[in-house]
Amino acid sequence: MKILLIEDSKFQRTPMDGRSSELGTMSSIAVDGEEGLGAARENLPDLILLDMMLPKVSGLDVLRALKADVAVKHIPVVVLSGLGQSNEAKLLKEGATAFFMKSKESFENNSLALIQALQSLFDRCQKPRNRLAGSKQL
Repeated sequence: MKILLIEDSKFQRTPMDGRSSELGTMSSIAVDGEEGLGAARENLPDLILLDMMLPKVSGLDVLRALKADVAVKHIPVVVLSGLGQSNEAKLLKEGATAFFMKSKESFENNSLALIQALQSLFDRCQKPRNRLAGSKQL
């Protein structure tokens, strides 16, 4: 499984990236929206984790560009945001597969909350077919 993490904060990138080997995934990282769009088109990941507050190109604009591009619009995009769930309905309407509210605790606790949310998403979508190792089912 290939995951593209588009996140400009090193503090929030590091725990998720460090967890990827435990999960049996390969991660690639983009630190701004422009780089993220290029990486998505070049690497064709199985899943994209997308921050909303990004330099160069905003997360919302990245989401819109991904969903408008026939080559990558099929890739599930999980939005990571610290802005609150008031944006969740809008982001889902724009094409996000799921919304995850970022918090300091979720990243300090080895990204367990995010891993559990991803596991639930994978279970619903039946993709990938293998369960993520070491995570709990919701």
